Amino acid sequence: MLNGKNILLGVCGSIASYKSASLIRILVKAGANVKVVMTRDASHFITPLTLSTLSKNPILIEYFKAETGEWNNHVDLALWADILLIAPASANTIAKFAHGLCDNLLTAAYLSAKCPVYFAPAMDLDMWKHPATQNNIQKLKEYGNILISPGYGELASGLIGEGRMAEPQEIADFLDLELKKKLPLTGKKALVTAGPTYEAIDPVRFIGNHSSGKMGYAVANELSKLGAAVTVVSGPTALKTLNKSITKVEIVSAEEMFQAVSTHFAGSDIIVMSAAVADYKPKKVADQKIKKADSEFSIDLMKTTDILATLGVEKRTTQVLVGFALETENEEENAIKKIQKKNLDFIVLNSLQDEGAGFKSDLNKITIIDKEMRKEVFALKLKEEVAADICKRIISLVNHD
Repeated sequence: MLNGKNILLGVCGSIASYKSASLIRILVKAGANVKVVMTRDASHFITPLTLSTLSKNPILIEYFKAETGEWNNHVDLALWADILLIAPASANTIAKFAHGLCDNLLTAAYLSAKCPVYFAPAMDLDMWKHPATQNNIQKLKEYGNILISPGYGELASGLIGEGRMAEPQEIADFLDLELKKKLPLTGKKALVTAGPTYEAIDPVRFIGNHSSGKMGYAVANELSKLGAAVTVVSGPTALKTLNKSITKVEIVSAEEMFQAVSTHFAGSDIIVMSAAVADYKPKKVADQKIKKADSEFSIDLMKTTDILATLGVEKRTTQVLVGFALETENEEENAIKKIQKKNLDFIVLNSLQDEGAGFKSDLNKITIIDKEMRKEVFALKLKEEVAADICKRIISLVNHD
């Protein structure tokens, strides 16, 4: 969740500022862009050079540099930030925030901030317990600022109690969880199928198709970014999920996909069936490799289970079921029949006639048709962008419910 986020880190004068170095390292490793504003007192505890090296950005302390006349614009800093994080937050700076005092760059950035503000206090036990400090913290909470509570343990004075700044990993995890809470699909479970199926002829050969799985994996990754807990049931493909939190179930045949999907379907709120599942499989699979003999060779085929139709029968009204249709002729007519026959909320139609789209390509051109027969046509886009369009429609249905 922290990947790509702009985090303005305020570092105040506290022995706990040594933890800021580890915190920056964790945030940067998570993909965040970090800029640091230090108070003058903070620079006595940890050097700006250390934090600059770790954040890969200059450290800001003063409003302006007298020798150059360069101005550090507190308004621009505040507008840049997706998150303002004060860690450590000293009793002195907390008091300034609470009463609107503005005598340094950090307090000026705080008063200009429109983004969420998080503060992780660090101070000695008696300072933490003092009514003035507790009143100031209550004021910040009333302003909508979010407290990252200090821990219990040995303090710099030697006292044992509350006041230790939360550990850097705890702070990063706290931010991650807070960001997830604000995502539109948090709390929802999603099931996505992707890739082809291979139907064995003998131990060497199979019937398959050209699906790469790229579209299904793009949808799975986008749903995960939007907060859903995602399970992807994947046919044979070399692709990997971008988000480590996605559960991947690997299968080979249509029957294996049916069994895996059946296991996860009832517990899923969102089901996106983007896999290219074989419609037929050999009636009999040879135990040994079939040798070349006659000039002609035939295989008796039988239908595989229609997974999407089966799910359509079992679908609850609270579930969102999405199908895909790859057509070569009579595209819309065939897609509409599929919506009605398989009880879909909407179908994603793409055509092999569209240049640049389809199997193995990084691009796709889709039309979304819903069960009310409303149609939306999209331009040729990267599959990641197509996945975002599909997920926007899913969000509208989930929120409507």
